[in-house]
Amino acid sequence: MLRRVSTYIRQRGLLEKSHPVLVGVSGGADSVALLDVLTRAGYKCVCAHCNFHLRGEESNRDERFVRELCTWMGVEIEVADFDTLLYARENALSIEMAARDLRYKWFDEMAQKHGCQAIAVAHHQNDQAETLLLNLRRGTGLRGLAGMRPLSPNPLVPESVPIVRPLLCTTRDYIEHYLRDKRGLSWVTDSTNSDTSITRNAIRAQLRTYTKAEIEHMAQTAEYVQGYVDLIEGKKTRESELAKLYESLRTYNFAEIDKIYDALQRGEGGKTFTSKTHKAIIKNRKLCVTTV
Repeated sequence: MLRRVSTYIRQRGLLEKSHPVLVGVSGGADSVALLDVLTRAGYKCVCAHCNFHLRGEESNRDERFVRELCTWMGVEIEVADFDTLLYARENALSIEMAARDLRYKWFDEMAQKHGCQAIAVAHHQNDQAETLLLNLRRGTGLRGLAGMRPLSPNPLVPESVPIVRPLLCTTRDYIEHYLRDKRGLSWVTDSTNSDTSITRNAIRAQLRTYTKAEIEHMAQTAEYVQGYVDLIEGKKTRESELAKLYESLRTYNFAEIDKIYDALQRGEGGKTFTSKTHKAIIKNRKLCVTTV
């Protein structure tokens, strides 16, 4: 997990070790893993926990858990208490949207207070698959099929500190395996996650019938679509360059275009890739393709 996430951060240019990062931690498995991985990887983390006071004592239990976790890890923590129901009523918002607005506005305030380079949130590949299915149910275009980006503006304060998602390279199953079997860490569970009258929870329950490989393929599809969106918009990103490389090589049946791209970026002269019909060799940072 540490190697996988560190590689993902480096490839996508998400974080530098020279500045702190604000980490949103609810106490659930995903955010506990995110905080643990980032601290182990050498990033200076500031934990940000929101108590929305929507689940009575359970909300307070989550706050106590996160405070104890940060004390044990030696991580600085900021905690916010929100009257979420009042905010939702005053602004004519759903509870979910009210919590989102409060969270991201406050995250920005804390990130600026601590001089953080980014706000790290714990979305992973299962969340990406949920987003795709949710957008498909509503009807969507290319941008909706692109899902969540590893680096994106704060939806509430677009010109301020960006949002990063270092766990988009892994699945929920692997996160739990990492915490339970590799690190011996516990987490808390939000009881409302079992309420399938909430659309996202219903989709999440549906995804439990999918295999790990199917989840990964859906997340990978979103990443591919991101590349084509960037290509259409004239943006030079890792994703758009991968899309261009795929289009130039698709008739040759090469698998793992991302590995070819990364080898090209590293200038690995002599590196060879093969398909059933062709062979590609890197020479002088260029790919030379011949028939087998």
